[in-house]
Amino acid sequence: MSNPQDHLQETASTYTGQIIKALSGFYYVEETETKEIFTTRGRGQFRNTQTTPLVGDFVEFTATNTKEGTVMKILPRYSEMIRPAVANVDVALLVASVTEPQIQPKLLDRFLVYLESVNVEPVIYFSKLDLAKDKDHDQIKFFIDTYSNVGYKVIVSSSLDEMLDQLKDIVRDHTMVVVGQSGVGKSTLLNRLLPGLDIETGEISTSLGRGRHTTRHTELHDIFGGKIADTPGFSSIDIDQLDKIQLSNYFPEMRAIQDQCQFRGCTHIHEPKCAVKNALAAGEIAQTRYDSYFQIFEEIENAKPKY
Repeated sequence: MSNPQDHLQETASTYTGQIIKALSGFYYVEETETKEIFTTRGRGQFRNTQTTPLVGDFVEFTATNTKEGTVMKILPRYSEMIRPAVANVDVALLVASVTEPQIQPKLLDRFLVYLESVNVEPVIYFSKLDLAKDKDHDQIKFFIDTYSNVGYKVIVSSSLDEMLDQLKDIVRDHTMVVVGQSGVGKSTLLNRLLPGLDIETGEISTSLGRGRHTTRHTELHDIFGGKIADTPGFSSIDIDQLDKIQLSNYFPEMRAIQDQCQFRGCTHIHEPKCAVKNALAAGEIAQTRYDSYFQIFEEIENAKPKY
């Protein structure tokens, strides 16, 4: 005689949850109510529509047990990042080391533009302050002041413990990714936040001034009342798909005054009576920031169409 429980176990139930890891075609979903982890696969319809569930996605799924489930529906996303591929992120901790490798403002600004364009709030963490040389302190202070004055949250601490204290309120009730150029201390930070993770830290390439990529996949972890993703490191980001006329919207100091320009759709490059160029001349906009804007604008303008 069959056990009634056997029949119950074979009956698939529908749940909601969040994908916390994707690996080798499997999606590991944390169920909303119980916080149990279900191992699932995507339904075939996703392949037909070329839809890819992402880590961070809230989904509806069916399952007979925690080892066999199917993601049936991806719920609407409020943010989506391509690199790293993760959805529903609130905050990005952008790690920039002050030495080994040194601050590269154009690269830092590219990250900031990208994060602004996908509606993810950036928080800048300047790492390796304890390794900085005395001769570099003035330059470091300049960058800290520049980004603080723009309105970005900036974490400055030579103590990792103190830095983690500052992170607690930022992460609580939010999902955060850690991004930045390889070799800036991202893996060291994640290992401190998540001791069981044991991410391999890459050595710095002397010739390239950047580290090797070390993290292999993205996963969400519970921390400080929120979630944090361990994301693959990368040293460049493709933003030439952005609209050049919209670019200044992703520079907060330009966005705040661009309505004062004489011409609508001002590019802040060639036009007369440009509020942005006037602010630059008055020292109200940092030259490094404007240089980044100009470089990205030209890159977008000269980009070849992608089909």
